[in-house]
Amino acid sequence: MALDADHDAAMREPPLAHLAGTNATRTGDFNQRVTLHAVRLHGPVTRSDLAAETGLTPAAIANITNRLLRERFILAAGRRVGGRGQPARRFIINPDRCFSIGLNVDRDHLTLVALDFVGKVRARAAREVHFAGPEQVRAFYRRAVRQLLTRGEIPVERLVGVGVAFPDDIARAHLPEQPPEYAAWAQVRIDELIGDVLEVPVFIENDAAAAAIGEMQFGSGQRYRSFFYLLVTAALGGGLVTEGIYARGAQGRSGEIGWLHARNAQGQDSQLQNIVSLSSLYARLAARGFAVTTPRGLTQLEAAAERVVEAWVAESTEALVEPFLAINCLINPEAILIGGRLPAALIDRLASALNERLAVFAAQIPAVAPVARALTADDAPAVGAAILPFSARLLPTRFAALRST
Repeated sequence: MALDADHDAAMREPPLAHLAGTNATRTGDFNQRVTLHAVRLHGPVTRSDLAAETGLTPAAIANITNRLLRERFILAAGRRVGGRGQPARRFIINPDRCFSIGLNVDRDHLTLVALDFVGKVRARAAREVHFAGPEQVRAFYRRAVRQLLTRGEIPVERLVGVGVAFPDDIARAHLPEQPPEYAAWAQVRIDELIGDVLEVPVFIENDAAAAAIGEMQFGSGQRYRSFFYLLVTAALGGGLVTEGIYARGAQGRSGEIGWLHARNAQGQDSQLQNIVSLSSLYARLAARGFAVTTPRGLTQLEAAAERVVEAWVAESTEALVEPFLAINCLINPEAILIGGRLPAALIDRLASALNERLAVFAAQIPAVAPVARALTADDAPAVGAAILPFSARLLPTRFAALRST
């Protein structure tokens, strides 16, 4: 997709570092962020609509929208007709004004996306690789990010920053077949690892938190204002959204469901992420002679392997019942959403089994939220990570909801 119709003029726009709304010391910065966010959520929108939505005066809205128009953060989108007097101008977000990059580093894959200002993925790159070390990640990022910018027709000077979705305690969680050298991640800061490639700010977030943020922005957050997000990847994570805001917790570690303990099929005490995870499922299949190492491989199984998967679904369901009951009692979400790298059909089977088991407790606890598949796919952590630079530099709060298109 081309950038602006008048490409030469667009390339002469002021660099992002000097734009209003990116300088915290500038008078009116917060009001400008609020207004920009309101255009994102409700556009096409008039100045009177913005005044009603933000509580700012018409004069303040006029000044802010004029500034945003000059700096091309917003565009005029015709006029509203049908009322009395002169038709009111309507405004929308300019999707080509700025961009961000989202990188998801996980134990079984690397994913990179380029996101525009309205949340559309302009380009994507991914690699299936198990336990990639720091140098592998840096090499992938250096090669792929330039290709993404070229495919998405994105000038480097329009990048707000790079967001990274990165599992917490990536070296401490001992998953099946995790090599000893993977512990090198304990000594590496990923922002320092990749920061010199583009020389733009790097923002880091837990992968499950980023996925929940992505779901909040572009998935079921349009329907549920409060939900718990279960991220099933090589490990297991979780994220909590309450009243449309991601809840981080005191140390930013809310939702760490994978570290809870449960009984496996043999009755042994185990971390939950060593039961409910792709690593666990692959290990079970391997023990029966089925070599499956990718989510796609789970969609092409013979009957005997399907029986192994069915047993894993049953074991995972039982392991999740107690944590999900606790989530219902302690948090009272509208829904529990399952996302991540499991194939959609397999998530639906797990959700159906959980709903059936949890229904047994409906009369014993105050409320039981439905379990459903998240709308965002396995790119959710990368997309959520790409939102971080926008949230930090251009929006009124760090996790203010964006609108999808």
